[in-house]
Amino acid sequence: MLKLAPSLLAADFKRLEEQVQTVERAGAEYLHLDVMDGAFVPSISFGMPVIQSLRSCTGLVFDVHMMVEEPGRYIQDIKAAGADLICVHQEACIHLDRTVNQIKEAGLKAAVALNPATPVSTLENILPELDMVLIMSVNPGFGGQKFIPYALDKVRRVRAMADERGLETDIQVDGGVTAENAGALIQAGANVLVAGSAVFKGDAAANVRRFLDVFAAWEAKA
Repeated sequence: MLKLAPSLLAADFKRLEEQVQTVERAGAEYLHLDVMDGAFVPSISFGMPVIQSLRSCTGLVFDVHMMVEEPGRYIQDIKAAGADLICVHQEACIHLDRTVNQIKEAGLKAAVALNPATPVSTLENILPELDMVLIMSVNPGFGGQKFIPYALDKVRRVRAMADERGLETDIQVDGGVTAENAGALIQAGANVLVAGSAVFKGDAAANVRRFLDVFAAWEAKA
């Protein structure tokens, strides 16, 4: 099932509730929430109070992307704020298996993100425990960057790893995703696409529908 996850980081923060509800009504199923600490990545974004304040105004799946050092410290707080899924970076966890287990024990879906230069082989042992793998197609920390082409090959490799083991792992891509390159990502094996500027710049509802039209065309081929 193909899903669109608009990235809140690209929204107009003066109109967050309105914009979130706009993309939900247009057909998005996920809301991608980038939590940045200014240490693992250069930027600082938002944290639990913003997530909690939005939880009451939408039924979207809250896909919380933890771009922070040692994210295991915050699992319970992020859960309490309203997360449905927590994604942590392989590069940020000293004990990745422990952190993934913390997420699962909290009753949430668990995902692991890989920075562009991190090989997918680092997930070989943990893959069966994951609900989703996030392939970063830009270096994390800033919106509006250009898509890194070799991310496509990484998507293919993760999909192959999952298929070889009979796993129905979601593969998410984040960074430089547009309606124009969505087809190539889907063909490579991705099924959850994060889009920030491509959704929230201009008419957000129309932009969501543009992605959903691409999804429908691909699903019709399947």
